[in-house]
Amino acid sequence: MRLTWLTGAALALSLLPLPFDNDRPGHSSHGSAFDTGLRQRPWHMEGIGQTHFPITTKSPEVQEWFDQGNSLLHSFWFEEAERSFRWCAKLDPDCAMAYWGLAATVLNWFTGPELNTPETKRGLDFLKEAVRRKSAASPRERLYIEAWTKAFTDNRPDHAFVLVKELQKIVIAYPDDVEAKALYALYSIGANAYATELVLREVFAKQPDHPGAHHYRIHNWDGVSTEQALESCRRYGVIAPGVGHANHMPGHNYSKLGMWNEAALAMDSATRIELRYMTERLALPFETWNYAHNRNYLSYLQEQLGMEKASLSGARGLIAAPRDTLRNKDDGGGSFDQGIQALMRCLIKFERWEEILKPDSIPWRDTPADKANRAFAEALAYIGTGKLVDARGRLADLRAMLAKDAPPIPTELDPSLAADAAEGLLCFAEGDMLEATRFLLQAAALEQKKRDEESYSNDPPPYPWPVHRVLGDAYLAHGDARLAVDAYTRALNFEANDAFTLAGLARAQAALGDQAAAGDAAGRFLSVFANADPGLKWSTQVSLLGVDRKPVAKTAAPERPYRPDLPSEIGPLEWEPYPAPELTSSDSEGKPVRLSDYRGKNVLLVFYLNEACVHCVEQLVAIDKRASDWTAENTVVLAVSSTPPAKNKESEKLAKLSIRLLSDTNHQDARRFTSYDDFEEIELHSTILIDARGRVHWKRTGGDPFTDLDFLVKEIKRINAANASPTAPAENR
Repeated sequence: MRLTWLTGAALALSLLPLPFDNDRPGHSSHGSAFDTGLRQRPWHMEGIGQTHFPITTKSPEVQEWFDQGNSLLHSFWFEEAERSFRWCAKLDPDCAMAYWGLAATVLNWFTGPELNTPETKRGLDFLKEAVRRKSAASPRERLYIEAWTKAFTDNRPDHAFVLVKELQKIVIAYPDDVEAKALYALYSIGANAYATELVLREVFAKQPDHPGAHHYRIHNWDGVSTEQALESCRRYGVIAPGVGHANHMPGHNYSKLGMWNEAALAMDSATRIELRYMTERLALPFETWNYAHNRNYLSYLQEQLGMEKASLSGARGLIAAPRDTLRNKDDGGGSFDQGIQALMRCLIKFERWEEILKPDSIPWRDTPADKANRAFAEALAYIGTGKLVDARGRLADLRAMLAKDAPPIPTELDPSLAADAAEGLLCFAEGDMLEATRFLLQAAALEQKKRDEESYSNDPPPYPWPVHRVLGDAYLAHGDARLAVDAYTRALNFEANDAFTLAGLARAQAALGDQAAAGDAAGRFLSVFANADPGLKWSTQVSLLGVDRKPVAKTAAPERPYRPDLPSEIGPLEWEPYPAPELTSSDSEGKPVRLSDYRGKNVLLVFYLNEACVHCVEQLVAIDKRASDWTAENTVVLAVSSTPPAKNKESEKLAKLSIRLLSDTNHQDARRFTSYDDFEEIELHSTILIDARGRVHWKRTGGDPFTDLDFLVKEIKRINAANASPTAPAENR
């Protein structure tokens, strides 16, 4: 879990008074490391839970923002927590704890042993600023600053262990400090779950609705004794309804308990909350890792409930989401990777063999991971369609990638496990049950080893099934019902209440003549698949058993039914381009220009600094040279700066360009399009793609102009193709 967050979460870079010097236009005066990230002022956020962490400050307003940042920190919403702490530092530059808060958004539970990454170096810079100011802080505050200093500045890999020791000192010295106890509980997770629970209970005794305490209880018991956190799973999302993770994390626990409906409800809410936030704050899928992770997880839960169409819709939506040259380009990353994983997993699980083999059905890339995953998926598809020679060929391709001299394949789905599972199924199809059993048991043993080592990804799993489930299918098809029951039972230990396994278990028990056991498994199956898509083969198989088939839920707690098509007041479930903010600039003649003037055409909107910015001029000249490309793609170019209209008209450097120059003299448009730094009060570079219906599809904001024009042309082509597609929703066309 820590590793997933560390590699996936996009932590925003900051802008604060640190000892750097940079006078380049559009760049932070405090160093290039602070040129990207959230650069607009915070707002008072609702629905994030309430905490109070008293600090020393000259301004009462700073305490309010610090408490907001602290509450967000407890929900791992590091980007927004950083924004609040940065505002504290702007209002009170001498506030030591503002910088401690900033450091804690980077140096935290997810920080790995290496402290020389750009992110951790930034956190260490924040921490240095806190240390420089700690003499003006209270003795209690100094203990927090010193705790982080000891944990993160001595090249020690055991950061959490050090923090537990140091936070323990604060808890002893200040027994009423609820925040110290909550943080102590967080950093002690993994050592002794019961001891951590006792500390959390002390927090609850003082503050029953502390968002961090409920959050940390869920993590504390996750995979240990998961049901112990059910109360906090129910409360966390109620306490912090505006935080996606407050709904997402309970979904982890519910899924481990086989409470698929409740897990889907949690992950559905988390996805909608993230989408609402993205629309309100003008964020795109590649700018927030949480959205893609939520939607992939929800697709998995929808699979488990037999909702194939909803799962595939989510997977394809992730694949179709905007890409970025840094964070979600064609060779991997972000929502595209999550979408490929979800699409492959769903198509295999529901045995859509023809679709897997259909050209371009899965947009595989020319990467080692995709090549391995494709070989696995197509080997299974050829087995499923009876093309065993082709299956043997694709399996050979996968085995070749695993040769001793071959480079390791960076994929969540272990290629060795996949190859053994595929070979076992192929041997079974070829009629060699002995070899089939050997390979499937070998794959199951590797799966068990990975689970024991906690390296088996179940967050969500890239694997379409526990290997014991397909082993059970093979035993049952071979007539070994008793061995099938044993295999299915083992599979249920990995995925409780898995309907696909329960369907096989019901059939195996019926084959043994145990009608009661068959009825029990069938009832559990029907409970999980109560709202499944019609016509699925597993539902048909169970219906033909002739056993008592009343739906019976066997879960750790009662569940509410989940339906993805029910209306929600939270917001949409699938990402859509958001409406562009209003544009109120004037052209060089002083005439007002609106985006609505260009409805029916795509708009390439560029915010630049002025004609004195050499990089800005170079960008605009390069864009102007591609005028034929923009025209061919039904696109106009608008360039906005704070330069007055008259000066734009007189500009010797820019007047000859065919680009329409617009004036935003008071930075209103720049602020609306997040192209203005509220912390340092400077203009930023932005490049934004807006479709013919006035919706934002892609943007890049920062200290340098965006100059990859080939990428922009490619993205505009994708926008046009998506909006022209007959399969696209009507509102997209």
